[in-house]
Amino acid sequence: MEVGARIHIPVSVAETAISKRFDTIPSGTLCPNADEIEYLQRLVKYKDSALLVLNKPPKVPVKGNMPIHNSMDALAAAALSYGYDEGPKLVHRLDRESSGLLLMGRTKESIAHLQSLFSYINRAQSKCQAWNDACKATYQRYWALVIGSPKDKEGLISARLSKVLLDDGKTERVVLAQHSRLEPSQEAVTEYRVLGPTINGCSWIELCPLTSRKHQLRVHCAEALGTPIVGDYKYGWFVHRRWKQMPRVDIEPSSGKPYKLRWPEGVDIQKGSVLAKVPLLHLHCRELVLPNIAKFIDVLDGKSENVHPALSTRPDLLRFVASMPSHMKISWNLMSSFLV
Repeated sequence: MEVGARIHIPVSVAETAISKRFDTIPSGTLCPNADEIEYLQRLVKYKDSALLVLNKPPKVPVKGNMPIHNSMDALAAAALSYGYDEGPKLVHRLDRESSGLLLMGRTKESIAHLQSLFSYINRAQSKCQAWNDACKATYQRYWALVIGSPKDKEGLISARLSKVLLDDGKTERVVLAQHSRLEPSQEAVTEYRVLGPTINGCSWIELCPLTSRKHQLRVHCAEALGTPIVGDYKYGWFVHRRWKQMPRVDIEPSSGKPYKLRWPEGVDIQKGSVLAKVPLLHLHCRELVLPNIAKFIDVLDGKSENVHPALSTRPDLLRFVASMPSHMKISWNLMSSFLV
């Protein structure tokens, strides 16, 4: 090499280095440098006076406490304040291993209204009819790759969830609530739709949670539908042990002939895809539609009876779509030609 030569490295290498750095720094002392702030800001898909929307990568925890330092809330507080006195706060959560759209509020007022909205999606109580209508149109859509296929192509899962403590006295697990049990439980409702046929023993499904409960989608898939999400070893360990991850023969839907999934040339399937020896969790919050709270915030807080004229032309709803992480993209490309 010569003096002054430039070295170009993939973004993924830089991101890995950044995430390792945050692993070693207590969240209270995070001080990202310019490159790290740029990386974090690349995750931001939308920003206004009331909220931030990010595309969270997998394997990054959302809520941090000791010994977790590189959580999204800590990183956002350190690098995503954008001139505000405080950084944005979480409105809802995604599991550490999942990915996709993450919503954060920038003010106390917007945080309170959005958290109320996401406690049970589509429910709204306000004197502002436009806000109520926008709340009714709110939804989240997740895409997941599951082992097997649900018996019905679409449906509604209404199964209450409760938390139990395992034999070690420390580990907590979410299970379907039993009517005979005395443990407290929470209402949990999920809409689902199968996106395509079963290929390599798996199928893609779309999930729309109507409530926000811990591990709701993972438990509903594993226990209510009997089809655990690929890479979910907490709730689908025994199914994963029986599931053969090598290519198998399935029926090609258009011709009705046997079809065998082939290993693609030039693609590193070991990056957590469906053909990897140990796949990563295939659960991604792909789409989010929610009210434009910056437009309605003064009306909701009683500061004004009507939307400010300068904001009246803004849309009542905001819609976001996030691209899948690399391991899910590989799995999607392997099976996409057979989706309906």
